[in-house]
Amino acid sequence: MLISQLKGKKILILGFGREGQDSFLFLRKHFPEKNLGIADKKEFEEFPTETQRMLNQDSKVVLYFGSSYLKQANKYDVIIKSPGIPPHILKPYLKKQQILTSQTNIFFANCPGKIVGVTGTKGKSTTASLISKVLKIGGVKAHLIGNIEKPVLQFLDDATKDDVFVYELSSFQLETANQSPHIAIFLNLYPEHLDRHGTFKAYETAKANITKFQAENDYLIFNETDKEVKLIALKSKAKQIPFAPKREKNALYAAAPQPVFLVAKLFNISKEKVQKVIESFKPLPHRLELVGTHRGITFYNDSLATIPEATIAALDMLGNKVATLLVGGYDRGIKFKALAERILQSKVQNLILLPTTGELVFKELEDLHAKQKNGQLPKLFRVQSMAEAVELAYQHTPRDSICLLSPAASSFNMFRDYKERGDEFKNFVNRYAKKART
Repeated sequence: MLISQLKGKKILILGFGREGQDSFLFLRKHFPEKNLGIADKKEFEEFPTETQRMLNQDSKVVLYFGSSYLKQANKYDVIIKSPGIPPHILKPYLKKQQILTSQTNIFFANCPGKIVGVTGTKGKSTTASLISKVLKIGGVKAHLIGNIEKPVLQFLDDATKDDVFVYELSSFQLETANQSPHIAIFLNLYPEHLDRHGTFKAYETAKANITKFQAENDYLIFNETDKEVKLIALKSKAKQIPFAPKREKNALYAAAPQPVFLVAKLFNISKEKVQKVIESFKPLPHRLELVGTHRGITFYNDSLATIPEATIAALDMLGNKVATLLVGGYDRGIKFKALAERILQSKVQNLILLPTTGELVFKELEDLHAKQKNGQLPKLFRVQSMAEAVELAYQHTPRDSICLLSPAASSFNMFRDYKERGDEFKNFVNRYAKKART
């Protein structure tokens, strides 16, 4: 939707987190006299003081906060929805003529520069970060935006045709998308966010929007070894550039380097410059992040491993030195059989189970072990807190081996997000290390 088309419309900003506030500031800059509706399930008092102050100073906002935040949605012509709000909960409150849009749609419709969109179940943050760094070292005016970095509308007013925006796109951002990027990168597709999307098919459909609206002069860089991704690519009108991931010795997710080289080629950036960026790149926090070595134990924080495939990849990369594995989190209906098979093939001696899917992992382990009737199950510890988990890790992990937090599940049953989970793990690792020295 073009900015000019918003001029005479009654607009509701739905969701007032990071993106919602960015939308508000953008709209207020373009329409200083327009009445704007803002709706969020949080109560006003739950927002930070500075956010409350900003809203109190604006006489032209109408607030719908709290449990009934959706009830007035049908009064508005345009609803700008934040990614965290599922579209299906809006249906009972909408009229046919209303326009439901998003930051992503507004950015795509108004951006004068090129957009490089990156999606996939795992590896998109690392890939987007690498592409952004490579483009910059290659002399391109590149910006890293979206799911990983900054909300996008703040970039529009100063954007030119020479700007390139590397946009990390989640399934939540893509599910209402009605345009696709000039260069789309599709890394992989595994079951995730099934609690939000309902089925893997719905999740797949959302992700497929990264290429659905591409034209013949656009590019799709895709993982040809991923069956689902390949099927989506076959339907694309874009120029197709396949790649096959290779295992790397460093801690980057395996799919990352190949697409980076392919994007660099499209921008005429040399392989030498790409290699320089990759070699100097530090893994992003919570992605196989080295916490440190204490009492002879090396601790890794892989809290971003929110699906079994990510934990399997972590075990593959760190090898047989992983003696203790912390696994488990929020149950989103994902299966753990493949992870259980990989654990049985590993040298993991201690399995520390976090609620609630830790139990599901161990149940799969028991079933497989009973069928195979060989090998030995890891020693099992059930915990209710990260403090307890880390304390047990110190007690039972042998010297010169690895303790790995790689949960294979999201964090919402115990933590605000994967970052809080990873930070708590790191804090307790360092706290107990100091305790041991005193």
